[in-house]
Amino acid sequence: MGRIVIVAYKPKPGKAEALRKLTDTHVPRLREQGLVTGRDPILLETADGTLIEIFEWLSPEAIQQAHRNEEVHKMWAEYAEVCDYVPLNELPETHGLFAEFTPLS
Repeated sequence: MGRIVIVAYKPKPGKAEALRKLTDTHVPRLREQGLVTGRDPILLETADGTLIEIFEWLSPEAIQQAHRNEEVHKMWAEYAEVCDYVPLNELPETHGLFAEFTPLS
């Protein structure tokens, strides 16, 4: 059974475009490794430029496999160069009853 995840990437100064380009490759690269479903990801943006990605892992086991996958580790290193991960509850948009974001995909 798949697992839907929501992750927020706050771009480092001057790295917003690089983050966007990297995120456009994220799910396709995970797909090449057999770790995610065919469901298209959803990409959103907050008022401060944080990107939110919603995607589906193939299974809980696939998530664990990602942590042992060299290609995934390389990609995570690329993310570390361009962004910081932020908890969703720290985004101002999540403080209301309905969280609203700008769609990018």
